[in-house]
Amino acid sequence: MSNFVSPEWVNQKVNHDDVVIFDCRFSLADPSIGYELYKEDHIEGAFYADLDQHLSGPVLTHGGRHPLPNVNILSQFLSRCGVDSKKIVVAYDDQSGTMASRLWWLLRYLGHDHVYVMQGGYTNYKEKGYTISSKMPVEVHSHFKSNVNREMVATKNEVSMVTQTRDKVIIDAREPKRYKGLVEPIDHKAGHIPSAINVPWESHFNQPGWWKSDIQLKEMYQTRIREDEKAIVYCGSGVTACVNVLAMNEAGMKDIALYAGSWSDWISYSENPIATNK
Repeated sequence: MSNFVSPEWVNQKVNHDDVVIFDCRFSLADPSIGYELYKEDHIEGAFYADLDQHLSGPVLTHGGRHPLPNVNILSQFLSRCGVDSKKIVVAYDDQSGTMASRLWWLLRYLGHDHVYVMQGGYTNYKEKGYTISSKMPVEVHSHFKSNVNREMVATKNEVSMVTQTRDKVIIDAREPKRYKGLVEPIDHKAGHIPSAINVPWESHFNQPGWWKSDIQLKEMYQTRIREDEKAIVYCGSGVTACVNVLAMNEAGMKDIALYAGSWSDWISYSENPIATNK
């Protein structure tokens, strides 16, 4: 089954007991604007999942700019929103699915497979005249039980080992100029992890918010990765790389790990080598 659902499908499922919807709109440039927009209007019944507050943990010396959240804290948040093992979860945003993909990945990491990303994004949904509201949803407490899949995460040491053994392909999901080390608008060092190839997260869409089909995604990755090859994906802080992981899963690829700390974690260790294509 696909990892995506249509806006039409979501509109039909508004306020259904078996579906929990999350609004994941967020701007890295202005972290408060997502919630402000949510308060103005959102899909009726949707809960707000904030990248910084809910989908990430505290920033420390190492771990990157968006460390993985504490499993228990995230599970408690999901429980307050009514998520349990039987619920279908739908995530949406207005950032071409980047933030929604982060929630998709986290739920899969916690062992919940019934999670989907809405095609098209919120603005498209709203412009279709579908059901929206400014009312805050009422919390319906449930019990979310996590079953963490550690194989979905690659550590810094594992990535470092792969740069030597080359037994897995490392994928950099950032835009080409950042991958090449020509520019770096966010982190304090430019370049990429040695041996990594570049598959920008933006390349998975036919147009912003509308994902390529599974056939298109398969064709895209066939030119980059062998069918039997395992992969580790990273970006700047472990958020947009979730787009790649989701797309690769949609294409039928299974052995994919996220380097959660990503580039911002890699460069926090002074001994780690850096490659550039300058």
